[in-house]
Amino acid sequence: MLQSQDSEKRYKEILDVSSGDSHGMGMKPLTFARQCIHYPQVIAACIYPPLQHDDTLPLDVRERAQRFLEACDGGSIGSYPATRGIKKALRSVSEFITRRDGVASNPDHIIVMSGSQNALILMLRLLVRGEGSLPTGVLTPVPCYRSFNKALTAHGAVSVPYYLCEEEGWTMQVEELRRALQAARKHCNPVALYIINPGNPSGHVQSKESIEEVIRFAAEERLFLMADEVYQSMVHGNGSEFHSYRKVLMGSPYSSTVELASVHSASKGIMGECGLRCGYVELVNVDPGVRRYASLLASAGSSTSVVGQIALDVMADPPQPGQPSYALYAQELQSFRSTIMKNVQRTLEVLNSLPGITCQPIRGGIFAFARLHLSQAAIKHAKDKDLGPDMFYCLRLLEDTGLCAAPGSELGQKEGTYHIRYPSLCTQTRALHTPS
Repeated sequence: MLQSQDSEKRYKEILDVSSGDSHGMGMKPLTFARQCIHYPQVIAACIYPPLQHDDTLPLDVRERAQRFLEACDGGSIGSYPATRGIKKALRSVSEFITRRDGVASNPDHIIVMSGSQNALILMLRLLVRGEGSLPTGVLTPVPCYRSFNKALTAHGAVSVPYYLCEEEGWTMQVEELRRALQAARKHCNPVALYIINPGNPSGHVQSKESIEEVIRFAAEERLFLMADEVYQSMVHGNGSEFHSYRKVLMGSPYSSTVELASVHSASKGIMGECGLRCGYVELVNVDPGVRRYASLLASAGSSTSVVGQIALDVMADPPQPGQPSYALYAQELQSFRSTIMKNVQRTLEVLNSLPGITCQPIRGGIFAFARLHLSQAAIKHAKDKDLGPDMFYCLRLLEDTGLCAAPGSELGQKEGTYHIRYPSLCTQTRALHTPS
């Protein structure tokens, strides 16, 4: 601590804004989702089937619970689910992808995992090669959330950093990809390109033209594409639109050649069910033998929780017009989007009004990655304390205001620059307790 623990603080509680836990920051879960996944609603109806006849539950919720029981072995959510996921969840995800992209998806190409991070780890287990004199390399964006780089290290891979262009709104540039690839080939064997779209923590959203350029680059360099698209439901920048890598790939000359792993999750975005840990990976243009091996690797761990798969199914197949739960679902969805939009606007206004801080537009996702313009005296003072300047800033922020934010040094940044990551998730109620 920078100050004595006995010193009086101006705040009554610490507000942790270092992660993207939307429910932990006060955002309310969607009622329909919780009716389908939270005791004592439909989970209770699945555990105790007579509750499916309880008229206090909406009809579509009861029907959803009944269909899930029918999809479980023995009609019980306590039975082991299939390795790749419950058939109903796989079918719902496949139909969701088909609607989104306008190109048919095959449920056999989808694997349900305990969160998007485990889906990405599964891909690393496929890609990392133990033999040879050079380690396996994965081109990784800077900035990038911490756990992916940790996963690379844990599986014996090397992170090949490519820098997003902050001055142009954290855009992804092929020239930078080429530079990173050429430099990396001297010390590792790059086999994959990892993309986060919308960006975490950068908040950028790739244009269709940018994705086309990246796919062309991957084709030329024979790189496996790993597209992390968990914030696809949260695009709020003017003129911004989410385009999935799969959709753009299917409309390109490389539709049958470039290999792609597309990842999504119920733990992020509108659902925000971080604690339920369920996501999926769809394998595109991947050899059938490799897909079977991926399923085998997935089966080596515990099966994905049935409760999490119910959340994933709700994300992929939400209430539709005419169903009893639709009106409330649509109302809550609009309220959530409106809150996020207001938070994003307010976050940018506040950050850009503070002396010594600038922030690029937040076009998607939930994070602002603001740049700290620190004086040489402040930088020297931090280094004298054996701390990175942005870490020192975050510690002072915690001491003075009770806000626990993430320093840019933990997420990656260009040499000589300093940043702080701040989410746009806090509700108005929580914000009222935060000092201005």
